[in-house]
Amino acid sequence: QVQLVESGGGLVQAGGSLRLSCAASGNIFSIKAMGWYRQLPGKQRELVADITSGGSTNYADSVKGRFTISRDNAKNTVYLQMNSLKLEDTAVYYCHANVMVVVNRLHEYSYWGQGTQVTVSS
Repeated sequence: QVQLVESGGGLVQAGGSLRLSCAASGNIFSIKAMGWYRQLPGKQRELVADITSGGSTNYADSVKGRFTISRDNAKNTVYLQMNSLKLEDTAVYYCHANVMVVVNRLHEYSYWGQGTQVTVSS
C-alpha cells in the first residue's frame, strides 16, 4: 500500500504565496509522474502541474509563471510553490502519483492524496 500525505495548505491574502508538499510512502519501487490537481465544489478536478521522474514539467495555462512544481526523488516528495495567488486559485488541492509497486511482479498504480484546502482572500 502507498500513501500520499499533503501539507502546506491554508489561508493567504491575494498576492501572497504558499508552498504545498506531498510525501509518498509505503511499498514503492519507483515513482513515475507526480502532480497537483485542484477541485472546486461541483466542478471537475483539473490539472495544475505535473512533473516526470526526469524533471520535465507541465503547467495549466492559468498558473504558468506563478506556480512552480518540483520534486525530490530521494524523498519521494513533490512540491508546489504558489506565488502571486489569486482569488480564483481557491480550491482543494490534491497530490497525485503514478507509482510502480512490486506485488509478485511490477505493477503501476495511481494514487491520490487526501486533499488540502487553499483559500485566497481579498
